[in-house]
Amino acid sequence: MAIQGPIPISFDQVFPHGCYIVGEVEQVKDFDASTNGRTVYAKDKTTGEPVWQVAVMDADPTVKAGQKTVSVKILSAVQPVPPASLPGLPFVPVEFDAMTVTPYVGQNTGRLAWSIRARAMRAPRTAAVPPPTPAKHTAAAAGKEVAA
Repeated sequence: MAIQGPIPISFDQVFPHGCYIVGEVEQVKDFDASTNGRTVYAKDKTTGEPVWQVAVMDADPTVKAGQKTVSVKILSAVQPVPPASLPGLPFVPVEFDAMTVTPYVGQNTGRLAWSIRARAMRAPRTAAVPPPTPAKHTAAAAGKEVAA
């Protein structure tokens, strides 16, 4: 089979409606290597870089409530910094770059699940917004008179 290891995928394919940070960025613990009183942190098997994770909420309105929050693992030599929060929003919108997914069978459910990884996180790119219509044109179109 031609597919070997993680499958490259775009942010828009994973989160077509976007996603929001709902947790802290934390370094992933290697539970197999850790012992009582000595914590060992996970490193990526391919790059050797530390693995970090952050919980995000999928903004897709069709996703079931129990499946809205997922963990995204980030490979980075230093702790990734979330984008700045936006006024009026309870959660921080985020996008991820250089994403991959790896399928696995969940131990508790026996169902197909996906491990999501990225190389970086950043603030979402803003879409082009048409320039605002001048007030006198808007009012005139509504049948109102505007003093110039």
